[in-house]
Amino acid sequence: MSEYAFTARTRVGFSDTDAQGIVYYGRYNPYFDLARVEWLRSLGLLRQENAGEFVMRANDVEYFAPARFDDELEIHVRVSRVGRTSITYAFAAHKLPEGTLMVTAHQTLVYVDLAARKAMPIPDDYKERLGVG
Repeated sequence: MSEYAFTARTRVGFSDTDAQGIVYYGRYNPYFDLARVEWLRSLGLLRQENAGEFVMRANDVEYFAPARFDDELEIHVRVSRVGRTSITYAFAAHKLPEGTLMVTAHQTLVYVDLAARKAMPIPDDYKERLGVG
């Protein structure tokens, strides 16, 4: 997974599964958020004193194989696109130890001035620390 910038691991909890015993489709988003947040934390980007905040604009997920209770998952994340006001992250979740691809996803976050409720340019220093500036 060398094309990905960061990897986080998690384990499927019982509450993540549905009546069929597999991970409920909506529970993958918290796994992606975990990987993205941990990556940003490792870069010192989690808490910024800037005027804006990133908010979710779009999220797509494609499912390939079911994960089950107690499976260990490795979630990979990278930036796939940077715009003037938005960043799109790409994710891939693999089951360990065999490395089976379970899910891929994209999340687009827009940098927003919360008071004005308008998109604003992403600060250059943020992009530089993320390695995309």
